Amino acid sequence: MAISFELNAEPRNDTGKGASRRLRRAGKVPAIMYGGGKDPESLTLSHNEVLRNLEHEAFYSHILTIKVGGSDTPVILRDMQRHPSRPVIMHMDLQRISAREKLKTNVPLHFIGEDTAPGVKAGGLVSHELTEVAVECLPKDLPEFIEVDISALDIGDSIRLSAVTVPDGVILTELARGEGHDLSVVSIHVRRAEEEEPTEAPAAEGEAAEGEAEGDESGEES
Repeated sequence: MAISFELNAEPRNDTGKGASRRLRRAGKVPAIMYGGGKDPESLTLSHNEVLRNLEHEAFYSHILTIKVGGSDTPVILRDMQRHPSRPVIMHMDLQRISAREKLKTNVPLHFIGEDTAPGVKAGGLVSHELTEVAVECLPKDLPEFIEVDISALDIGDSIRLSAVTVPDGVILTELARGEGHDLSVVSIHVRRAEEEEPTEAPAAEGEAAEGEAEGDESGEES
């Protein structure tokens, strides 16, 4: 079943740092909704409701529904400011979208097949050069995530953007920039040899221990 995200919002008239601080103390998140050929709207969201939705990875790349003033507005999350040391959402930027206009956003990558990849079985290490990709598509074609199958990779192999399969109607914007933008997405390389544990030091310690034991024994005999 498709995931849907709805956030209840209230119009916000007070602006400025002082007003925003008061809202946060009251358990609210100040937000701005813009785009779609309309004037920007200052909004207030429930902090607890936002946090619950943030537990889902899809929230960051999904189309959200903002319910305010008796109307529903489809948006995407454009930016979110977090407190540097506390689990507090400071501000959110929401962009209105149109069903007839393409949008640009980032979509997470999900890597599958790691447990069966020959390179991993041979002791190689998987390196994820990208964890998300920028896409362009109509809202109806926006994927929740894009899968990258690495089950066939051996040590020294990699997958680049041009080899990533995307749904119909979706364009990888980095590739659209032309030659030189076919970035590496994931690779398997030889695992660095772990430092060998010293062998001489323990031996020396052992000899010292034996010497101490001999000394103890001689002391007892005397």
